Amino acid sequence: MPEIHPSAIVDPAARLGDGVRIGPYCTVGPDVTLGDGTTLISHVVIDGHTRLGEGVTVYPFATIGLPPQHLAYRGEPTRTEVGARTMIREHVTIHRGTPVGTGVTTVGADCLLMCVTHIAHDCAIGDRVIFANNAVLGGHVVIGEAAVIGGAAAIHQWVRIGRAAMVGGASGVEGDVIPFGSVLGNRARLAGLNVIGLKRRGFDRAQIHRLRAAFRLLFRDETGTLETRMAEARQRFAGDALVEEVLGFMAAESHRPLCRAVAPDDLDLGAEDPVESAA
Repeated sequence: MPEIHPSAIVDPAARLGDGVRIGPYCTVGPDVTLGDGTTLISHVVIDGHTRLGEGVTVYPFATIGLPPQHLAYRGEPTRTEVGARTMIREHVTIHRGTPVGTGVTTVGADCLLMCVTHIAHDCAIGDRVIFANNAVLGGHVVIGEAAVIGGAAAIHQWVRIGRAAMVGGASGVEGDVIPFGSVLGNRARLAGLNVIGLKRRGFDRAQIHRLRAAFRLLFRDETGTLETRMAEARQRFAGDALVEEVLGFMAAESHRPLCRAVAPDDLDLGAEDPVESAA
């Protein structure tokens, strides 16, 4: 049975799983579903067509599923979904989708959203993504699994950030970030590979070595165009899953250009992962 504090306002139509705990002064709307073991600590507002997976923890003053900050939104029944075991810290805001986008804002499983993170309408966040304090996303941003977004980073609407990429603190990101890439600065530029992050996530030395070689070809070699270097990389690294993932990301249609590399001599192929200092 759910445990609901007497001061909480929970609509009778809300669907509450086993072991749900709702603390003081929380508000839960009629179209909300809370998975088994979800905890709302206190002063949390959840509204709209919103679903939280099992074991999600939401800290005080977070709001989930409220209307998007979009002038074309007219109250349509768009959605918000948060995956299992994700931790949502104080003052986080996650807005529902819009009819002009996908209609749903999604946050994956096992994510960590540190204080004052903002996830805008129609964003799609993969599993195990970490947002440090004050990271903010514009609408329609797509982030691959296991990416790390540094504190006070600002991601422009429609940007794509690839799997296991790293965005440095206080970076303003206007372009797409390749899988396993590392960007930093205002405006952010591709500075190298997130090698420390790759090692922490179990990629072996041979995989990282091939990815580094492909990165050098694509972003350090100044001969020819990027398209010709991509073609050479497809041929030279045929069958390598990580390189093919990067090339596929680079070739895909996008609303935004790729983040450009810094000067070749300044590229860092072993960029540090900021997760331990992110808080």
